[in-house]
Amino acid sequence: MSYYYTRDHEWISVNGTSHDTIATVGITDYAQAQLGDIVFVEAPPKGTKLSKGGECAVVESVKAASDIYAPVTGEVVEPNRALEGEPALVNSSPEDDGWFFKMTLADSTELEGLMNAAEYKAYVASL
Repeated sequence: MSYYYTRDHEWISVNGTSHDTIATVGITDYAQAQLGDIVFVEAPPKGTKLSKGGECAVVESVKAASDIYAPVTGEVVEPNRALEGEPALVNSSPEDDGWFFKMTLADSTELEGLMNAAEYKAYVASL
């Protein structure tokens, strides 16, 4: 499984490299820590077409509401329904159980513009 990160603190994990690969998207541990206690997540419904960099979800905490941006272009195949009843999963498990949605990749080369784990760690350290 390969993880990629955006400067807006979203992550995408990809298992495989083919065009029809399913990827999982969420926000990073850094992002959830900055937001504080998550009280609501609005993930895009199945079938939603996403454009890289476009708004795709909303997360609300006791501190603020924040838009989530699509790390790549594709189509939502599964929102994380568990977050409807337990949005705090984003706090307790941001890069595992707290994922936002799964999507297909329209163009896997878009992943090349994202950071790997080491690059993201260095980016966060510079903030």
